[in-house]
Amino acid sequence: MQIEAVKSYLLNLQDTICHAVETEDGSTSFVEDAWSRDEGGGGRSRVMADGQVFEKAGVGFSHVMGETLPPSASAARPELAGRSWQAMGVSLVIHPENPFVPTSHANVRFFVAEKAGEAPVWWFGGGFDLTPFYPFDEDCVHFHREAKQALDPFGAHFYPEFKAECDRYFYLPHRQETRGVGGLFFDDFNALGFEQSFALMQSVGNAFLPAYLPIVERRKTISYGMQEREFQLYRRGRYVEFNLVYDRGTLFGLQSGGRTESILMSMPPLARWEYGYVPADDSDEARLSQYLTPREWV
Repeated sequence: MQIEAVKSYLLNLQDTICHAVETEDGSTSFVEDAWSRDEGGGGRSRVMADGQVFEKAGVGFSHVMGETLPPSASAARPELAGRSWQAMGVSLVIHPENPFVPTSHANVRFFVAEKAGEAPVWWFGGGFDLTPFYPFDEDCVHFHREAKQALDPFGAHFYPEFKAECDRYFYLPHRQETRGVGGLFFDDFNALGFEQSFALMQSVGNAFLPAYLPIVERRKTISYGMQEREFQLYRRGRYVEFNLVYDRGTLFGLQSGGRTESILMSMPPLARWEYGYVPADDSDEARLSQYLTPREWV
């Protein structure tokens, strides 16, 4: 394993994404908050707020470690209980100002658990997904096409597998809807050996900007009013519900004694809930429901 090579890639990826997002916004920049963790490790959280394009964007790098795995990590792999561990990754969420620009999330990560006298257990994970409020088919197709192109060099089966896993993972059972129009999600991945598994993770990380930024550029100048803004805030509430109830990364961070500000960096700056809300028939708001179930885009 080349742990330092993984760390170097992740730090560079954070720099690259932050620079591209700042350039796209053109009015503000990220503020960095470096932090350390008592049990071991630390990271650098970067947040942009109140830009002309992005209301909030958070791009965090972390490299943390400990002597005992938290329950969220060992529940599905009880054989790992009691091992020391390291986890590193880049995670980001972008909440645009304009309701016609989708929210998007991405992360790539590496995990290793070790025990004296036994071989290390390691895997990669990650993906990216799109959460539109006012969907455009061409945006969804573009996003998924970039996702597929990132994976095809490693095997034609990976895109349909990771796409289906994304649809399963980003699902709110209590709402009976997906969080958005999906993308890619993979975890516990070591099937190609270290070098190629690492290369696949890098390809996913590198694909995020070409998948997302062209959509931002197409939609950021569309005019909108209070109705669209309120619907955006209402739908952001679903994002909060998923992240706090189901997201494995959030649960892992909180259970492992992580830094709360960095873990909850993905939360939108504003959201709203409305009791019993039902959009008007045949409205643009009602049309969103047609997109909150898995479908094939490419």
